[in-house]
Amino acid sequence: MKTSPLKPAADVPPDALPLFATAVRAGFPSPADDFVETPLDIHDYLVKHPAATFFARAEGDSMTGFGIFSGDLLIVDRALQPQHGDVVIAAIDGELTCKVLDLHNRLLRAGNRRYPPIELHDNAELLIEGVVIHSVRHHRCSRW
Repeated sequence: MKTSPLKPAADVPPDALPLFATAVRAGFPSPADDFVETPLDIHDYLVKHPAATFFARAEGDSMTGFGIFSGDLLIVDRALQPQHGDVVIAAIDGELTCKVLDLHNRLLRAGNRRYPPIELHDNAELLIEGVVIHSVRHHRCSRW
């Protein structure tokens, strides 16, 4: 087995992981730099408002068109003001759902054509629980 061209710096703080200066290509391989740009604390990168952030698991296939798959970990920020086009966690009549907020048409939209949009009627009880700022997906198959 060959040695890795990626060599982390020795002075990376224990809370941080190395962030390599060279992006990893998803196409044809290319030589990587041997340098670490700066340490990256994954918590600081993913969570901007710790006191207002929570995690949730996605379930189902209604958001696959937006890159959110069943089992993904969603990082949700309650401190952000929901805007048109944001992926949000919404409670509609007490039921939680993950959808895209369409303020222009007063809808919650799925990322899968098989699911119709949810109309936001005046009499519906709607609460936006937070804005989904990141999703985390596991790529290693544990079934093999």
